[in-house]
Amino acid sequence: MSIAVFEIEKPKYISVTLGEQSSVSTETTPPSAFLTQIMLGSLATQALYVAAKLGLADLLAGGPKPVEELATATNTDAAALYRVLRALASVGVFTEQGSRVFALTAPAAALRSDVPNSMRDVAIFWGEEWHWNVWGKLIHSVRTGNPAWDQVHGEAVFPYFEKHPEAGEIFNRAMSSFSGVATEAVLDAYDFTGIETLVDIAGGFGRLLTGILQVHPQMRGVLFDLPQVIAGAREKVAQTTVNDRVELVGGDFFVSVPEGADAYILKSIIHDWDDERALTILKNIKRAMKPGARVLLVEAIIAGGNNQDFGKLIDLEMLMSPGGKERTANEYRELFARAGLKLNRIVCTKSPFSVIEAIAA
Repeated sequence: MSIAVFEIEKPKYISVTLGEQSSVSTETTPPSAFLTQIMLGSLATQALYVAAKLGLADLLAGGPKPVEELATATNTDAAALYRVLRALASVGVFTEQGSRVFALTAPAAALRSDVPNSMRDVAIFWGEEWHWNVWGKLIHSVRTGNPAWDQVHGEAVFPYFEKHPEAGEIFNRAMSSFSGVATEAVLDAYDFTGIETLVDIAGGFGRLLTGILQVHPQMRGVLFDLPQVIAGAREKVAQTTVNDRVELVGGDFFVSVPEGADAYILKSIIHDWDDERALTILKNIKRAMKPGARVLLVEAIIAGGNNQDFGKLIDLEMLMSPGGKERTANEYRELFARAGLKLNRIVCTKSPFSVIEAIAA
């Protein structure tokens, strides 16, 4: 039996917290209380969505405000809004200062729309009705192995976004926000030296690509996505300082991708698809690669054991929505091998994402 050997660069830290509270320990918390906290998490998610949708963090950017003033500004019921803010303050998002007066905490400030790596669009995406309803059908996916999204909406997720551009815009903004968080971590951990042309496959509005180009002035980039996504990305890229080094290309990665680049980067793309469709994408990239080129997947890697794992929860989103999955390191190695590629190394980052580097086999 042969043993595949590849390098995994160790993460600099792993830390998961909610607000100012650490994750719950089953050793010190009664089982009923532990399970209750998990069950109430869905209520906290919706409360966070309400705060993001109403723009409460933006309203509090100038300092504490009474709930009545916030209710007037958002055209909401003051008593109901107070109860939402009080609940969020109990988990570290916002803080009540005096009677019915609220202020930002560090997590709440991340919901401001004008801060770097804002999480406002992510919170809105997570709680929108068309997304939230899918989570209520997890049992369908468990029973059938098929995406619950298709049962709820009568069609697959990406065709749905094409027909519902407002929802598609929310999705793209949320993914762009995730890219902002990932970009800093990737740049800190991965050495892009030697890459003259970088193609960002399904790169959305170009947040990751333009972030990389800003740090590497010798590099040129190609932003590749569906034509309707590229149309929305033009204005975003034009507002950056690297727009003269970005080529915008519309297309379908199930058909072909731009040829001849030094590296191809895909953030949170391969996990959207089952193995066969993921293979189609990777084989198209393999055909387009020039000698010595790299493939860089920015993905969460499923770890063994029972430790808290971001990827294991996101894996349920992949099951229910696009029908894809998160993968272990060995599953990525096997997937690459089937595409004619070789897993070269895995570079962990200061985030839930790793950079999975492959080269031609």
